[in-house]
Amino acid sequence: MFKLKLLIGDTFGALSSAIVALPQLLAFGVVTGLGASAGIWGAIILCIVTAILGPKVPFISGITGPVTIVIASIMHALNGDISAVILILAMAGILQTVLSLTSFPSIVKYMPYPVISGFMNGIGVILIIMQLNPLFGLSAKSNTIESLHYFITNLNGINNDAIFIGAITLLIVFAVPKKLNKVIPSQVLALIICTFISIKMGLNLTRISEVSISLPQIHIPQSNLHDIITYAHYAITLAIVLCVESLLTGLVADSLLKTKTSSKRLLFGQGIGNICCALTGSLSGTAATMRTVAAINSGATTRLAILINPLILAILLFKFSGFVAQIPLAVLAGILIKIGFDIIDMKLLKVIKFAPKDDLYVLFLVFFLTVFYNLIVAVGAGIVFAALLYAKRIADKTKLVEKRIFDSSITEIEKQVEKDFEHKIRVVHIEGQFFFGSATQLISQFDELLGTKYLILDYSSEDLMDISAIFALEDILIRLKSQKIKPILVLHNKDLYNQLEGHGIISQIGENRVFFDETEAINYAKKCFDRYIIRKDNV
Repeated sequence: MFKLKLLIGDTFGALSSAIVALPQLLAFGVVTGLGASAGIWGAIILCIVTAILGPKVPFISGITGPVTIVIASIMHALNGDISAVILILAMAGILQTVLSLTSFPSIVKYMPYPVISGFMNGIGVILIIMQLNPLFGLSAKSNTIESLHYFITNLNGINNDAIFIGAITLLIVFAVPKKLNKVIPSQVLALIICTFISIKMGLNLTRISEVSISLPQIHIPQSNLHDIITYAHYAITLAIVLCVESLLTGLVADSLLKTKTSSKRLLFGQGIGNICCALTGSLSGTAATMRTVAAINSGATTRLAILINPLILAILLFKFSGFVAQIPLAVLAGILIKIGFDIIDMKLLKVIKFAPKDDLYVLFLVFFLTVFYNLIVAVGAGIVFAALLYAKRIADKTKLVEKRIFDSSITEIEKQVEKDFEHKIRVVHIEGQFFFGSATQLISQFDELLGTKYLILDYSSEDLMDISAIFALEDILIRLKSQKIKPILVLHNKDLYNQLEGHGIISQIGENRVFFDETEAINYAKKCFDRYIIRKDNV
């Protein structure tokens, strides 16, 4: 009985996800330039391989919005050279498989949210902008700047039939009530109704026209070392997008199912699957969040749903290929505009006025670079910028706190000597993290403390120092030595002691002047100071 319940849940989940996926796969396939059938066959192949090699969680896979934008951009950059694009798809799959064997999957979860949000918002806006031309019956372009320029300069060539059917499509996908949308996805409803209207009314529209229902053939990409080097940056860009989106989908699925997916196994299955897609001339894909959520919400709990999903897609492709060929591009454009709108991070936009300025700087940087320049550069720049801003915040909190040490045993004469010759004992605490970001600031603060005789430097953190902090510490010791100030170091971590010993810092200070307790360091400084005063008095 329990197995029957699982089978029913997986079947309904696969059916729901296939219905959600079909219009998206068709639209994304057309946008990339490889064709609608390449999108469907890519999803079928990727799902089968993922079901065999991937985790048990029902990750419904196929081409998605971000992947579409990357592949379309590559196609545009290579002037439609399909053989070169297939080579890049294969290289990306290989890279994805290699990354699955490294620690990369665990690193992605530390990506700052403003970077992810800026990237996804950018992808959403790109999809919307790129569909303006086909929505108005104009030729589609593969990047935002070219799309906007072509749209503005060709307004006199718009197709009224395309505007009419596109408007109906937008009305359906945006206005269908949520309750009805759960039963029949608005995108599917728009696809069927608008295509039927366009056929019955005999509208003059550009349509998909050709959908291949034959099994894809094996394509072994012809390559040489020069091509691999030339196309490497495209493959790296695509591989990173494939990995990141799959891992984000993994987090969502685990949250819904209360599971813990092996991110390495997820990427491994996806990587092998994408290699197979490339070798058949089909489109690469990822674990798709929207389709996976649709499957889980409809009852899917195991990988069986991943196997049933491509079976349903294949049936739909073979059974309705004639209808699919009649789908107007304006209808697909309307559907993609809705998808782009859904990708935009509305949750953040609602609270954007309350967001910290640093987060907004990162978000807008990533957003504008994504929309108007390059996706991977946008993500890389966003991560670096976010890291620098974080380092600055930590560095700003890192400071020196000075404590002056006096003792009743010091005589009035000794106090007077201290006052006249500024021979003081000082304890300086480094509050916060001593690292590359704070090192420079701390060096400048030490200039204000010069003039004492014994400086007790208490580093309370138990974290190891990075190389910049170690070099900064060396610089501090040199400055103190030039001023004839004797440093005394207090550590709270044996590993940190070993690290500094390995870099020769301990020998520079002197082992007898390194302590693990501040009180012992202070007592040592007092004794040294007493002996210094006695020597001065004798002189």
